[in-house]
Amino acid sequence: MMVWSINLFVLAIGLFIVGMIKPQWILFWMEKPSRMPIFILSVALFMAGAVMFGEANLDKQKEKSEKTQQTNQKKEGESEVPELKS
Repeated sequence: MMVWSINLFVLAIGLFIVGMIKPQWILFWMEKPSRMPIFILSVALFMAGAVMFGEANLDKQKEKSEKTQQTNQKKEGESEVPELKS
């Protein structure tokens, strides 16, 4: 999901740059396109990419913390000396 969010960032930036220079290339079905729809679309794509990046980063952090907890539990279990019955 992190790769998709980076792709959305690149798409939004590219769309914004091309749309600000030549809006006819992006909005080819309109007779006289303005730059405002290009701006709104690129901002929406950028925000979607930011949300996806944040969610992917959160998932990555959760996985990392779960792995460290599992390794800590394994180390604690191994370090204990078993009791001997007499």
